[in-house]
Amino acid sequence: MAKQKNFTVAQFFKRFPDDETCLKHLFQTKYGETLDCPKCGKNGRFSKLTDVPAFQCSWCAYRIHPMVGTPFEKSRTPLQKWFYAMYLFTTSRHGVPAKELERQLGVTYKTAWRMGHEIRKYMGKVDGDGMMFGHVEADETYVGGKKRDGKMGRGVNKAIVMGIAQRDGHITTRVIPNVRASTLHKAIWDNVAGGSRVSTDEWKGYRGLNRLGYKHETVNHSHEEWARGDVHTNNLETFWSRLKNSIKGTHVQVSKKHLQKYLVEFEFRYNMRGDKAPVMFDRLLVSF
Repeated sequence: MAKQKNFTVAQFFKRFPDDETCLKHLFQTKYGETLDCPKCGKNGRFSKLTDVPAFQCSWCAYRIHPMVGTPFEKSRTPLQKWFYAMYLFTTSRHGVPAKELERQLGVTYKTAWRMGHEIRKYMGKVDGDGMMFGHVEADETYVGGKKRDGKMGRGVNKAIVMGIAQRDGHITTRVIPNVRASTLHKAIWDNVAGGSRVSTDEWKGYRGLNRLGYKHETVNHSHEEWARGDVHTNNLETFWSRLKNSIKGTHVQVSKKHLQKYLVEFEFRYNMRGDKAPVMFDRLLVSF
């Protein structure tokens, strides 16, 4: 993943020195510099009110409250701290643990934990899951947990995560209950257009994709075959490696209950890897 440049801490605080500046940026990001008033229909600028966090139409005095319907609305945490937390998420390569938010924002651990999960939720909204096509990779991996003594098999006592990656495009990931053919086939059917090429490893759960209208090609990892021409799952293998290293190094462990939220956070970074941090920040903000 490309490093996020051109958004230093100093630049952040110069851009957002106080809550009022943050509120104005939130309004402009969601509605633009000018807009058609929902009440009178006239186009113009909305001015910031001094007594409430709202903006007023210069023609009819209709008010817009940009924080209403967002996590900011009922939060006691200052808007600038919310913005700084979002800044940390969009400039980090490995994620932001709640303890780090607690330390940098000066809030309680409970507040930091809740803020982090709210931000991850909206990262998922930005990313979305469009239908993939062309040449895609499909693979599954196992996250967390440990194999019980005497137990054998793929991913015993671990969360199972399936990924689908469009070549030179987006990745989508999901926690799945098992690696049976019915589960893997449905995930591919729901996310990949018919007629596409699908590259996987040799796992038996992928057999039969040709009958669903896909051109299915495999590499045999058990025989140390990692690529055959352009048939491989290397993009997903790289994504899995970074995901696991980041979870281990940043969060230590993630529960199955909340794993999907962390997955969409890493999807967000991967899928916006060509954008600079300020663009990522504003894309995230507008989703709130």
